[in-house]
Amino acid sequence: MDEPLVVNDNGAWCWFQDERALVDPVAGTLVVGSIAAAEGPGGQARSGNVEVAVVDLASGASEVVVLHERLEVDDHDVPALWHRADGRWLAVYTKHKTDDLTRWRVSEPNDPTRWGPERTFDWSALTGGRGVTYANLREMDGRLYCFARAVNDDQCALVSDDDGDTWAYAGKLFTRPKVGYVNGYTRYAGRGRIDLVTTDHHPRDFDNSIYHGYLEHGALHRSDGTVVDAEALRGEAPSQVELTTVLAAGSHWGGVRMSHCWTTDIRRGEDGTVAAVLTARAGETEAFERGKAHPDLRFFYARLSPGGQWRVGELAQAGPGLMPHEEDYTGLASIDPYDLDSVYMSTRVDPRGGDLAHHEIFHGRTEDGGETWAWTPITEDSEVDNLRPIVAPGDPSRVPLLWFRGDMTASQHYRSEVVLLDLPRG
Repeated sequence: MDEPLVVNDNGAWCWFQDERALVDPVAGTLVVGSIAAAEGPGGQARSGNVEVAVVDLASGASEVVVLHERLEVDDHDVPALWHRADGRWLAVYTKHKTDDLTRWRVSEPNDPTRWGPERTFDWSALTGGRGVTYANLREMDGRLYCFARAVNDDQCALVSDDDGDTWAYAGKLFTRPKVGYVNGYTRYAGRGRIDLVTTDHHPRDFDNSIYHGYLEHGALHRSDGTVVDAEALRGEAPSQVELTTVLAAGSHWGGVRMSHCWTTDIRRGEDGTVAAVLTARAGETEAFERGKAHPDLRFFYARLSPGGQWRVGELAQAGPGLMPHEEDYTGLASIDPYDLDSVYMSTRVDPRGGDLAHHEIFHGRTEDGGETWAWTPITEDSEVDNLRPIVAPGDPSRVPLLWFRGDMTASQHYRSEVVLLDLPRG
């Protein structure tokens, strides 16, 4: 395996923003967002920078561009990216619930190294000053939506009719009484039809199940097409429990109880098949103490064929929680957006057998819809952790595999670099 290319020497990302990385296939350019930390190169002067690395895939040359200097040192602030039809790039980002602004910048035509001024949408009249987090950019019926966690810490959205030049409040997608820190954690996929998987609350506060639904022509549906909300994002929003349950809290796999589920990734294929990676605690017992990383987290792979039922199975062990105060954090996994039979996973447990000294990246392939998997190591014998892989969409002819490697002790403290393996497809 070739040595990965370092495209940013100081960066990390959370996983509830998309797309975090995109390819322009015409220009042969990859753009990936990240947040710099004080522990890395540049120190305090760079800490909290919202950055994009612009990579020439032919030469491997990378230019790091700062979208906002020292916004906040927190991996939740990473930008969501959108490549517009006019060749301009859109980047949207927020703080981590410490103010009420969704921020965005638009690039010059066909040049993601040059950006126009930052503009903002102020949520404070809607949130009561309680903050906003995340940005997810998706298109439906010719309109661009930015999904965020905002009012009542529920999933909400902004909408744009000019490809992200200006934004207006669209409404709430879900609502329910808040338990603990926030309400559900939602991942989105697709254009035109927007598929999503979501939870009840934060897994440390609630024994979550995972639910699936989709937005199409302005309506929110269950997996089988049943309409839950005919006018989604307008008026009173439903609870996510009205969607289809994909992985239920308290279900047993191999005789082991699964609990406190969380969303990891979701993609929809060209044929309408939907695939998702989910996580859960395995074997929750009285011996597990709050404030300690859970010792046995599991990845699940879920697959929905058009007009069919969900098929769910264990994918692999994720190992112990990534950090003690976030007992449900894993190294994460990413589905190839152009090949739902292909998954890249970060874990402390070799899926072929044996524990590992650090998180390593493995490639999994299934030939039977997720029933069984064959695994190949992408990294081996690493001296640091390899975390949160992404397969950047945009060019179906290549597999731009990104992750960050280094040491991470909190969402606000890490010394890690962003690396790329630009793999051939097929």
